[in-house]
Amino acid sequence: MEAFFHAYMAFTAKPDEILAGHGLARVHHRIMFFVGHYPGLSVKDLLAHLRVTKQAINFPLRQLAQMGLLNSRTAWHDKRVKELYLTEAGQALEASLYGAQVAFLERSFDGCSDEAVAGWLAVNQRMARERRPE
Repeated sequence: MEAFFHAYMAFTAKPDEILAGHGLARVHHRIMFFVGHYPGLSVKDLLAHLRVTKQAINFPLRQLAQMGLLNSRTAWHDKRVKELYLTEAGQALEASLYGAQVAFLERSFDGCSDEAVAGWLAVNQRMARERRPE
């Protein structure tokens, strides 16, 4: 368990540093990750991915919008639905966060067998199924 906690701290260290330089935190990173990887994601679907309330992400969403990193549009199919998109600046920031974590994983996997990497991925996918939106 201790190794898992230390690995998570190492995995998030560089993104935390990048985020802090922008006055942002992990909640902003999580929002930008899902919006960046699912452009047009509705607020409702974002809430399902994050498993939080609308109240919990309202302030960080507004911050990202005010900083010019995220915008929302009314869905063409339903005016009550807000679709979320990263701006060019938001895409660039999300790409730097994502890139830092991919580089960390590549360094971590260096020297590991394909079987070890596949096992790590299988365990992570199994753990993720416990948290997937319903």
